[in-house]
Amino acid sequence: MSVRYNDDKKLVEKIKEGLRKKDGYCPCRVGKSEDIKCMCKEFREQIKDPDFEGYCHCMLYYKSKD
Repeated sequence: MSVRYNDDKKLVEKIKEGLRKKDGYCPCRVGKSEDIKCMCKEFREQIKDPDFEGYCHCMLYYKSKD
């Protein structure tokens, strides 16, 4: 299992810029709560799932099963 940034460097930079503007909260979601603080609760749960492979909600991170 590994977690890495999306291969699309332009997308990663846009999301990181959004994270800076929202003090680390997901720029793809409305509001601010600990559940959407990057790395969001949803993706942390997906990381724990051995069968999950894919991107987080905002496409910043990718979890592979390898």
